[in-house]
Amino acid sequence: MSNDYSKMKFGTKAIHAGVEPDPTTGAIMTPIYQTSTFVQESPGVHKGYAYARGKNPTRAVLEKSIAALEDAKFGLCFSSGMGAMDAVIKMLRPGDEVITGNDLYGGSYRMFSKVFANFGIKFHYIDLTEASNINNYINANTKLIWIETPTNPTMQIVDIKACAEISKKHNLLLAVDNTFATPYLQNPLALGADIVMHSVTKYIGGHSDVIMGALVTNDEQIHAELAFIHNSCGATPGPMDSFLVLRGIKTLHLRMEKHCYNGEKIAHYLSNHPAIEKIYWPGFEDHPNYNIAKRQMRGFGGMISIVLKGKNLEQTFKTASSFQVISLAESLGGVESLVNHPATMTHASIPKQTREAAGVVDNMLRLSIGVEDVEDLLADLEEALKH
Repeated sequence: MSNDYSKMKFGTKAIHAGVEPDPTTGAIMTPIYQTSTFVQESPGVHKGYAYARGKNPTRAVLEKSIAALEDAKFGLCFSSGMGAMDAVIKMLRPGDEVITGNDLYGGSYRMFSKVFANFGIKFHYIDLTEASNINNYINANTKLIWIETPTNPTMQIVDIKACAEISKKHNLLLAVDNTFATPYLQNPLALGADIVMHSVTKYIGGHSDVIMGALVTNDEQIHAELAFIHNSCGATPGPMDSFLVLRGIKTLHLRMEKHCYNGEKIAHYLSNHPAIEKIYWPGFEDHPNYNIAKRQMRGFGGMISIVLKGKNLEQTFKTASSFQVISLAESLGGVESLVNHPATMTHASIPKQTREAAGVVDNMLRLSIGVEDVEDLLADLEEALKH
């Protein structure tokens, strides 16, 4: 197989990119190198591997694979998505400022506001649905723009290309959390981003059995700095998890096609349902920035958020607990469908007033639509929404 992955179609890259037969046995799947250290011929002379925190052969193949999916030169895998984010923010110094969105994953907000704010880094949480808003917050201390698109959980669409033009004009870094879209639907580096982050736990792994994060970039200096932090701070994943993600990636394109198909069917069903007050899904023509989503994405994904009509917190809990096929759980992007109550689960760390200002109200539920038969999911929704 040619090593010029850029010429491959996505499905071929998902199966082959970065993966070569094992040179010892010819095994078609990369072995699990379950070892902490590697024998050296003499001090400092080895076959590219010395200690597994710094580099492991199974993880190295995975990093090449994920980089290839984003058409990137460099990839790094971390022990979680938060570990990947942590490394990016550690590129900053006390007094530096970050511009980010007002609709963030709760864990991202918690890290920014409760951890790094204590080290003198200032965060501006703003409306990014109009990229030009960024200009109002740029000053001499601004170093990074951090965006999610689509956002979690109100599916806001942020114009990556417009943000990149602003970041380059002011010599800022632009990092994009691409977890909801995946490389199958969206490639931020091609739109001008400097760093792309994934919670690999979600769609890339795809089977709810791994916690992992990843960063990719085309910039050699950025990669070198992130690799130094990666090794120095130690948020590195083990070989078994790396193997599982390599296996998951081989069906990413197939799964995403089904996630998108089911998501569209269910979004249109819910849009006409009498129990639903509001629905967030970027594939509707009246969704804010729909035209941007259509331009920068290849599909609209399987994430949907709904606001239940006239229900209080207790009634919303009852609905959330009434599903039979769809499971009530945190996380997203697995083959199984999940329902989540953001206000008390994924976004509980965000103050209530801030949360509700972003639309994360007590009667909101977030759906991660899996790859089951859509008829079963529709029947499950119909029954649960009666409660």
